[in-house]
Amino acid sequence: MLILFRWVSNMNQIKMWKTLLILLLTLLTEIIYGQNGKIQGRVFNANNNEPLPFTNILIWGTSIGATADLDGNFSFTGIEPGYVSLSATSIGFEDYISEDILVTNAKTAYIEIPMIEATVQLDEVVVKASLFRRQEESPISMRSLDISEIEKNPGGNRDISRVIQTLPGVASSSSFRNDVIVRGGGSSENVFYLDDVEIPNLNHFSTQGSSGGPVGIINVDFIRELDYYAGAFPASKGNTLSSAFVFKQVEPNRDKMNYKVTLGASDLGLSFNGPISKKSGLLFSVRRSYLGLLFSVLGLPFLPTYNDLQFKYKIRFNKKNELYFVGLGAIDKFKLNTGIKDPDETQQYILGYLPVNEQWSYTVGAVYKHYKDKGYDTWVVSRNYLDNRAYKYKGNNEDSIKTYDYVSTEAENKLRFEHTSRINGYKVNYGAGINYAQYTNNTSKLTYVSDLTPIVYNSSINVFSWDVFGQVSKAFFKERLLLSFGLRMDANDYSKSMSNMLDQISPRLSASYAFTEKFFLNFNTGRYYQRPPYTALGYKNNQGELINKQNGLKYIQSNHFVAGIEYLPNEKSKITVEGFYKKYRNYPFSVKDSIALASKGGDYGTYGDEEVLSISDGRTYGFEILAREKNIKGFNIILSYTFVRSEFQDYYKKYVPSAWDNKHILNITVRKTFRRNWYIGAKWRYVGSRPVTPYDYEKSEIREAWDVRNTAYLDYSRFNTQRLGNFNQLDVRVDKEYYFKKWSLNIYVDLQNILNYSAEEQPYLTNLDKDGNPVINPDDPTKYILREIPNESGTIVPTFGIIVQF
Repeated sequence: MLILFRWVSNMNQIKMWKTLLILLLTLLTEIIYGQNGKIQGRVFNANNNEPLPFTNILIWGTSIGATADLDGNFSFTGIEPGYVSLSATSIGFEDYISEDILVTNAKTAYIEIPMIEATVQLDEVVVKASLFRRQEESPISMRSLDISEIEKNPGGNRDISRVIQTLPGVASSSSFRNDVIVRGGGSSENVFYLDDVEIPNLNHFSTQGSSGGPVGIINVDFIRELDYYAGAFPASKGNTLSSAFVFKQVEPNRDKMNYKVTLGASDLGLSFNGPISKKSGLLFSVRRSYLGLLFSVLGLPFLPTYNDLQFKYKIRFNKKNELYFVGLGAIDKFKLNTGIKDPDETQQYILGYLPVNEQWSYTVGAVYKHYKDKGYDTWVVSRNYLDNRAYKYKGNNEDSIKTYDYVSTEAENKLRFEHTSRINGYKVNYGAGINYAQYTNNTSKLTYVSDLTPIVYNSSINVFSWDVFGQVSKAFFKERLLLSFGLRMDANDYSKSMSNMLDQISPRLSASYAFTEKFFLNFNTGRYYQRPPYTALGYKNNQGELINKQNGLKYIQSNHFVAGIEYLPNEKSKITVEGFYKKYRNYPFSVKDSIALASKGGDYGTYGDEEVLSISDGRTYGFEILAREKNIKGFNIILSYTFVRSEFQDYYKKYVPSAWDNKHILNITVRKTFRRNWYIGAKWRYVGSRPVTPYDYEKSEIREAWDVRNTAYLDYSRFNTQRLGNFNQLDVRVDKEYYFKKWSLNIYVDLQNILNYSAEEQPYLTNLDKDGNPVINPDDPTKYILREIPNESGTIVPTFGIIVQF
């Protein structure tokens, strides 16, 4: 800056103005050239991958069109940058409207359009093309988000794990975690797919055995669409009780290699996307956070750092055969900030109980697709791995004893085959899968029940699982009634209680009746099974016994009943009302705490590594209202309300509220596109009061008990008998995009909790005075005197981001 000021001061006035004029003209020229985006794509028969020549493609909502050539290829030039959708029509095929795609000058946007053969006759109900596509297997409880709704989600901070919490039926455990709680189910009841490859870990610093964590792993730069199933799961999606999330990545760019640099609130990322050869292309991204540095400057008691990598390499050998590789990896480092000068009482408390936690994980998979005349085969082979370590030294002094030492690994090696075809109006999908898993756990920790008890065990198990599935869908009565029936069976060799597939028969039936082309009545019922987490399968007692195997641990069962109505006022609007009821059986029940594991898993650490019994029943029920408007005078609106009750049986077989019994969940998201590439969005989220369990003061004040963990014990005899206050948060995001000749710039400000709402949390208990010294009870030296520290979460969090693409 000093050099710049000297340069200006030494120039004469005329020279300065001439230079500024040249710079201004250059910038204007760049912007004029910038309004020149390109789109390329391919349209094909979804059943056999054959190109569809002469298909008409339009920029949806405009008269700008193109026609596919003999190979199904098409292109647009001179397109104004921004988000657009494409519509496609072809004789003999259902009309199609694509998800949003982003057009810039930095790269040619590429999209593939799969079209389904039409079977309707002249007198049948014709369902018009809509931005909200329906699936035969899941006509109910399935929603989708595209890239414009994900990337610019207010408060989402470009974190897809946080964005999905705004979907109907989805609650969260707290404002600083990305747990997925769907329709009152536990945080471990979900399954995730990335381009046909199952991924077990969605977050950095994940809770082993569950799904939560503070920051998502997936890079939104590569996501084009998300399909979210809250029920009516296709038979091909197994091992889930509450939801399935299918993340679809963009196709590699075929024009040239493009690059994107992202500077966000917590990390720095680099990604590139482009061709490797005429038949292949690559997506690749790396990110590294600077949270450790930021938290150190702010004086926070913990210093996390995460790194992640994501890639997709795709090669199309010919129009009948293609292969792609998918990868996702993370390295998470964590240390305590013991160097804080004069820590306050909250910092002292957190430093006292919080262990050091480090993880690294990866998922790699290969997907091969072979297209035939009437369908296609999909082969998926994948491996995922998690290394999870945690430890705690007494007093955070490494020369002292370890009160907690945990080292665990999980590895899965999977092979899945699927066949999909459409013949004479029937859609058929069937397949099978196998999974060889290895789990190890070396645990050494001190616990206190009625006295001090060490738990020390080394566990190593191998579990072989297998499954078969099939589903048939067809429309009847002149396309008014759509029926889909699926069947799935799962088993594994862990124990006799889980080895018989006939004990895990999972039927499902979906139905949808079209009263008109705009109004539908939808229904689904199904029985679903999920294997308990490996942490429970591999748990050993101090005698070295796999105690849960001896206890006859079983698959968890959930029966779903869902019904609702759907109204499509036009191709860009949707209104749905759905009622749901879920009945659980054989849920793992904690022997130590006498509660169902469904209420655990919403905090850091591990989930399921304890003695359990498959004896708990549960139920969740409620209804959802969803209204969506994709483009009304430039506004994109999503409004969802969920009423939900979640209850599980206690020791006395009495139904009590689970940790996810929030009752009310309301989300309103509004985004507006303005001229000159300005985007402004706001999101308001309301979550009803959450049940909590009071502290066991009598046990917590015992010095021997407290010193084991430096935090309070819960009184499970009064499980969830108290409730916290309601929670609400308003987030606002502003984006400004600049499109130049060969590059683009996006600058955004994301203001989270702009109303500065402080959510009530359960207070901390501490044994320290305000100077950090333990307070021993003078009347009973075996006990501490405990006091409460107020605990509120929520403050304004302004974030600033820059995205450069070239």
